Amino acid sequence: YCFPLRSGFSVYGILVFGHPEPNYFTPDRMEVLDILGQQTVIAIQNARLYQDLANERDRIIEAQEEARKKLARDLHDGPTQSVAAIAMRVNMAQRTMVKDPKAAYAQHLIGQELSRIEELARRTTKEIRHMLFTLRPLALESQGLVAALQTIADKMKETFSQNVIVNVDEGLLDQLEMGKQGVIFYIVEEAVNNARKHAKAANIWVRLRSLEEGLTLLEIQDDGVGFDVEAVNRTYDNRGSLGMVNLRERSELVNGLLHIQSAPGNGTRVQVYLPLTEEVADRLHHAAGKG
Repeated sequence: YCFPLRSGFSVYGILVFGHPEPNYFTPDRMEVLDILGQQTVIAIQNARLYQDLANERDRIIEAQEEARKKLARDLHDGPTQSVAAIAMRVNMAQRTMVKDPKAAYAQHLIGQELSRIEELARRTTKEIRHMLFTLRPLALESQGLVAALQTIADKMKETFSQNVIVNVDEGLLDQLEMGKQGVIFYIVEEAVNNARKHAKAANIWVRLRSLEEGLTLLEIQDDGVGFDVEAVNRTYDNRGSLGMVNLRERSELVNGLLHIQSAPGNGTRVQVYLPLTEEVADRLHHAAGKG
């Protein structure tokens, strides 16, 4: 007598029972074995769930460490460099004053340096505010996802002169609990920042729309230089590409499926398929596994 160990699209194995006595497996005995098989499936699922929880704990710890490293890099590459430049220019202005504090040319140079210092200080303030916003997006909590995504676009324009166009089907928002909306926000923030830093794009588009009942598509596209996806994927396992690692891990948090299209000279399209039900999630990942 055989009993398949499966649940939904997940297949765990098969239980095979044998007995030398003919017709041993009566309906009553098969019913008992069916119950045993069902309990075996539950035990396997519980064991996998426990392992998944342990893996998730390790992943969260690792993600927190990566977030700290990213914050340190961003501080070093942005505000820290700007503050150092401010200090250097203040020093130059001081030396100019010492050389000839009354000369008209010296006054002109000092005025130029002070203008540059002011511009650097303003830009540094904007960069710090942008970083604080991405760490804790108050607009997401108080005004919702659409306002938060538009704030990303506004801050990109204000801080980096980067054009970001947001297009969201607002009818979807009632179907997305706040946890999912938060993950969508951080996926967009990561993808837009990656495009700004690496793509040299004139435009970045952010779209959120329904594909079919229970399935939503998040898309971030740019018209930049593009890249070789396969070459970057080869460094994925040793965490050589943190941007793609972060996108994939955040997508997995909401049972989503990440797909990236790009080629040198052809821009980049990041697509995240977001299932709204477990049934759609099973179907989505089953189809992806076949592909």
